[in-house]
Amino acid sequence: MTGLSSSSERFAALATAIAACRLCREAPVGAPLPHEPRPVFRATPAARLLVASQAPGTRVHASGLPFDDPSGDRLRDWMGVTRETFYGDPRIGFLPMGFCFPGQDAKGGDLPPRRECAPAWRERALAALPAVECILLVGGYAQTWHLPRAGLARRGERLGETLARWREIYDASTPRLLVLPHPSWRNNALIARLRWFHDEVAPIVRAEVGRALSD
Repeated sequence: MTGLSSSSERFAALATAIAACRLCREAPVGAPLPHEPRPVFRATPAARLLVASQAPGTRVHASGLPFDDPSGDRLRDWMGVTRETFYGDPRIGFLPMGFCFPGQDAKGGDLPPRRECAPAWRERALAALPAVECILLVGGYAQTWHLPRAGLARRGERLGETLARWREIYDASTPRLLVLPHPSWRNNALIARLRWFHDEVAPIVRAEVGRALSD
């Protein structure tokens, strides 16, 4: 019991430190974050399935809940889970590449994840989640970070090409890595072209969710 208690305490300390992080304001890489930080980090050491995405959008920044927007509705559909399970079951965790909403560009699109986040926190956060068996790599930013570290990246490869290699990546990785397009409405055209995704990948996503939530 002492070991479990110590592990939980270390994780709680890490989560508290992430929640208080102000690197993007006080030690920024480039221009500082244009608003007050609100890190969105939702996981526990019990997490068996990890959703690795890019960074919060405006709605998530307001609510503090990952994927609390229409893209979350689509992701939950791919996963085959209810909103209650998505947020309420500790066996599902969320670890974006950037914890804070990065702001928007001149066209109203979200900026890339802040460059301070991953170097400061990602390795430590992953190490604190030892039960994770599968990571959903949602979008290019998560794939660009994780695939090279798993020895599964290809130089100059486009997102569509990476997605087409999903089975190769999935079969060769530990923890298992599943590459997904980002479910944002901005990717509607891409997702519509990936007809095979719904037939081939979505059932594997649901199977991994079922495995993570099984006793």
